[in-house]
Amino acid sequence: MKRLSILLLLLSIQIQVHGQAAGSEPEKQSTRSANVKILSENFSAPQLNTTRRIWIYLPPDYVSSRKKYPVLYMHDGQNLFDDKTSFAGEWQIDEALDKIYGETGKSAIVVGIDNGGEKRMDELSPFKNEKYGGGHGEEYMRFIVETLKPYIDGNFRTKPGRKHTILGGSSLGALISVYGGVKHPGTFGKILAFSNAFWFNESELENFIKNSKQNLRHQKYYFVQGKNESAEMVAQTQKIIDALKSRSVKAKNIYNRSDEDGKHNEMYWRGEFPAAFLWLK
Repeated sequence: MKRLSILLLLLSIQIQVHGQAAGSEPEKQSTRSANVKILSENFSAPQLNTTRRIWIYLPPDYVSSRKKYPVLYMHDGQNLFDDKTSFAGEWQIDEALDKIYGETGKSAIVVGIDNGGEKRMDELSPFKNEKYGGGHGEEYMRFIVETLKPYIDGNFRTKPGRKHTILGGSSLGALISVYGGVKHPGTFGKILAFSNAFWFNESELENFIKNSKQNLRHQKYYFVQGKNESAEMVAQTQKIIDALKSRSVKAKNIYNRSDEDGKHNEMYWRGEFPAAFLWLK
């Protein structure tokens, strides 16, 4: 039963919650760029009855210009910018966007939301799984929509409309991003979903999309995964795409690719991020 994805997911949670054994290896050094800041170590998340560390990446020209910027909200913030806080290497979002800005002038603000450690599975799954539990994804999405996004729009120069707002992540982060896009299409117009963990709630998510009364006509979705990440991932992605099309998402607004050598890890997602950002931008 989707054994590879499950084992990788559970191993990730265990290590992120409990950490490496003392003295097992040298402490990693911080690799985040100067334009990545910790917005707050304890940002209030009342919908989850907790607080959460929030990261923010500001474009290279943010201070020197008066421009407003699109915003990309991403899950698993520990793994986005800094090798020191990452589970198994970082996405290098800051380096990628600095390079894109230098080559094209395109840029965006990125807001990274730390996962909840042992609560990660619970918060990033919109429906319960019979074996693994979960199912508090709606509360997590309400935190982003009702609390975090209004704060970001109120304190930074953003383009707050849905066509300038992206929601993205990998694995369970891809699952909650697709759910969040369908649940809140007035907030998120673009969705980035890498190496999805749709297996966690496949039938529930498919039915949720098909039964949605929301207007999804103008949304864009970017899917990418490795063919060998699990035996079912490619087929599961296609089912979700078919469900989105049934709700009037245009075929031209859905990108989907399955790679022979794609792996369920940050190195793979790091390599895929620039193309995804430019397609969605």
